[in-house]
Amino acid sequence: VKLVESGGGTVQPGASLRLSCTVSGFTESWYAMSWYRQADGKERELVATMISTRGVTNYANSVKGRFTISSDNAKSTVFLQMNNLKPTDTAVYYCSTGIHWGQGTQVTVSA
Repeated sequence: VKLVESGGGTVQPGASLRLSCTVSGFTESWYAMSWYRQADGKERELVATMISTRGVTNYANSVKGRFTISSDNAKSTVFLQMNNLKPTDTAVYYCSTGIHWGQGTQVTVSA
């Protein structure tokens, strides 16, 4: 199983970014996928989770209303749409099944 994140970058406050997580190697479709983030000197934080079979999504309070997790119909890519970004969103973002992890993509929000 391989997860590869992309789409990070440096943006100004208020901007948007869409992260992608390309998923491969599953013999069956994944059940749940999450985005985590880890800022320098801080613990890893759960940002958003998607349950594929139920269409259920959950978000951290800090991103609710600004971030949206979704996937394509084939469930081969999981997205994190991030709007109205704040400096406090600066972190390395990871996608994960809870067992499998990607390498992360850096998001920096700075004026």
